[in-house]
Amino acid sequence: MKYYIGIDLGGTNIVAGVVNEAYEILAKASVKTNLPRPEQEIAADMAKVAKEAVEKAGLTLEQIEWVGIGTPGVANSETGIIEYSNNLGFFNTPMVKYMEEALGKPAFIENDANAAAYGEYVAGAAKGAKNAVCITLGTGVGGGIVINGKIYSGSNFGGAEIGHMVISVDGPQCTCGRKGCFEVYSSATGLIRMTKEALAEHPDSMMKAEERITGRTAFDYMRKGDAAAKEVVDKYIKYLAAGITNTLNIFQPDVLCIGGGVCNEGDPLLLPMKEIVARENYTRNSKKNAEIVIAKLGNDAGIIGAAFLGNAQ
Repeated sequence: MKYYIGIDLGGTNIVAGVVNEAYEILAKASVKTNLPRPEQEIAADMAKVAKEAVEKAGLTLEQIEWVGIGTPGVANSETGIIEYSNNLGFFNTPMVKYMEEALGKPAFIENDANAAAYGEYVAGAAKGAKNAVCITLGTGVGGGIVINGKIYSGSNFGGAEIGHMVISVDGPQCTCGRKGCFEVYSSATGLIRMTKEALAEHPDSMMKAEERITGRTAFDYMRKGDAAAKEVVDKYIKYLAAGITNTLNIFQPDVLCIGGGVCNEGDPLLLPMKEIVARENYTRNSKKNAEIVIAKLGNDAGIIGAAFLGNAQ
């Protein structure tokens, strides 16, 4: 049996997992990222939790094949350098060098959304597909593309930024500098913003009972028959379907999987969204169209995908 380390480097937590060749996570360890602080300190903590995970798994570093890292930002998989990560405050950070020196193992690096997509590709909702696209609906909208078993990240390693295609010119401002991005509408942040806007326009809505508006609020009150909430849900689904249809029209993968907390809504989200996509997809008359599925691995996708980056590049 072969064993690998996958590290999910996030803005809040650093999580390391030991994964076997059957894609099973044997043990995990984590530590707070505690930003901002020097990159060398973060790298040292990454190495520390990797060693802790190996110990928890009852293994030694000698039994580990390699370590893979999923990180926010532009990660150059050829040089092993995180060229830029606004979330981490990194600029030309030689993370692979740090890890190889600390652990004495080959190391690989990739954008975190790409790593999570690869996890779904090898062991989750996209397993068995030839080509797949994964979209994560979280604080932002992340994207990952796998073509013929390899991660596609573009010539400058900044590809798959699906969240930053514009779906409404002159729409709301996005943090990337553009307006009307897919992310502005289809992230959990966007859903919360639209819910608050609807509540301001409809002060008599039952949603006013909520002290804190979340990504679940509009769906919860839609089920209670609130008209303003239903308006929010319909608008959210319309924009989500637009972004997904655009993505399908460009890539036409075997599988498109979507993940993130909003996907827990199930059929009230998926059925109307799929209906719009089926109607608007350019290849709607084709006998073979992409299967749209919900991601299966949750937070483990990034760890599993990172652990197998040695096969993806």
